[in-house]
Amino acid sequence: MKAPIAAVAIGLAVFVPAAQAQQITGAGATFPAPVYTKWGEAAKAAIGVELNYQAIGSGGGQNQILNRTVDFGASDAPMDPAKLESGGLLQFPTVMGAVVVIVNLPDIKENQLRLTGPVLAGIFAGKITKWNDPKLAELNPGLKLPNLAIAPVHRADGSGTTYVFTSYLSAVSADWKSAVGASTSVNWPAGAGAKGNDGVAATTHNTRGGIGYVENAYATQNHLVTTQLHNKAGRFVEPTMTTFSAAAASGDWAHAANYAVNLIDQPGDNTWPIVSATFIELPKNPKDPARSANVMKFFDWAYKDGDKIAANLEYIPLPEPVKDSVRKAWRSEVKGPDGKPVM
Repeated sequence: MKAPIAAVAIGLAVFVPAAQAQQITGAGATFPAPVYTKWGEAAKAAIGVELNYQAIGSGGGQNQILNRTVDFGASDAPMDPAKLESGGLLQFPTVMGAVVVIVNLPDIKENQLRLTGPVLAGIFAGKITKWNDPKLAELNPGLKLPNLAIAPVHRADGSGTTYVFTSYLSAVSADWKSAVGASTSVNWPAGAGAKGNDGVAATTHNTRGGIGYVENAYATQNHLVTTQLHNKAGRFVEPTMTTFSAAAASGDWAHAANYAVNLIDQPGDNTWPIVSATFIELPKNPKDPARSANVMKFFDWAYKDGDKIAANLEYIPLPEPVKDSVRKAWRSEVKGPDGKPVM
């Protein structure tokens, strides 16, 4: 009798949630993928909305929502305002996160290595090629740096993390700004490409002398060696929730069109210099209003009940006034074929 009972129990465990859960689909940024995954697991049980999210990169997410092949797109780089307008899209933030620098050097432990923005730009430009270069030695007195080639690792796909990182390099290095610039995809002067934050993390981890940039959750979850960075106030800071939150607190949300707030290289003694919000693009005129309503239901739940999950992964929750502003935008801008609000 035990086997049939077990079979029935398994069948019910699979069948009942599948019948109850309403699925929504999204694609895009790898930067927030860890928190979206955890939110998805919790929201399915809490509100009966099941998230199918594909972390294909910000460029892919923007293209998919413009083509209406998903219910929402996700991007770390704010979408161009003209594209938002022509695509009939509402853009709103979900959380804030930090980009950190990771290295693979013998005998160098977490947050021992110090870097400045201009030196980091020189490394990714291929102008600083050895770890014992005098510029690095000057920043790290007492630290034994090896006579080892530097192996920069960058994103190979269109990436919001790349947009955030190159925005930082452009802010701190005039040479980088004029020669390379900031975008989701740039012509990298040096190094090897890898797909996704997870790809950059894995390639750096497996490359002796490697250096890369990833969203902080990938560094903490994979126990990667991070570095200190020199901030706008002239201090070296470690990548921690305290330094991330200090940067996030200085954001000028009130004057940010389409919520595209700039959190790069903000002032403050204790501020981490590479912090960014991450965004969702949602159709204002959805072809399936019910699914769009479930997207808003999902992120409304995340705003109310997902902050602890986000903080545990070292993302920074949005200020409550920003969440309230987004909810108003949902109600006023996302409408069905009858012209009535979807939510």
